[in-house]
Amino acid sequence: MFAMKLTLLLLGALLYLVGTCTWFIWIGPDLVGTGTTEVLLYAFAGTCTWLLITFGQAIQIIKTARPTAGKR
Repeated sequence: MFAMKLTLLLLGALLYLVGTCTWFIWIGPDLVGTGTTEVLLYAFAGTCTWLLITFGQAIQIIKTARPTAGKR
């Protein structure tokens, strides 16, 4: 069971790293470089989505490491 959790955690971290690099190195700068209002709104929405995924990943890691945290 531990190996399965570790594998899923590492796979999630790898996908997150690939998505982060893709957004900040390739897609994000291209959107900001275009400069139109519509495209800048897409860049803002993409960054907000990235932040939500980041916080969700952090919560998932904490809940996986300590499944009984927060329960009384």
